[in-house]
Amino acid sequence: MKFRKKPVVIDATQWFKMGDHPAVEESLANAQFGWIDTLEGGHIVSSGDWIITGVKGEHYPCKPDIFEATYEPVEVVFEYKSYP
Repeated sequence: MKFRKKPVVIDATQWFKMGDHPAVEESLANAQFGWIDTLEGGHIVSSGDWIITGVKGEHYPCKPDIFEATYEPVEVVFEYKSYP
């Protein structure tokens, strides 16, 4: 079987250094890299990686080549936010 991703608009920030995204922590092993906790466990974040916010508010890194092959910019005309 083949599957296609549902067309979901995501938020993403390209990470280059500490402070670029609040979910990325300092890596204890190497100051050149960041660390991010995801639903699947922790991941190293390298300069240029995209930090994606998933549909449930989770964060995860994505390598630039995979991001470019998977996502395209979206013009946001109206952004709906639900409030409790």
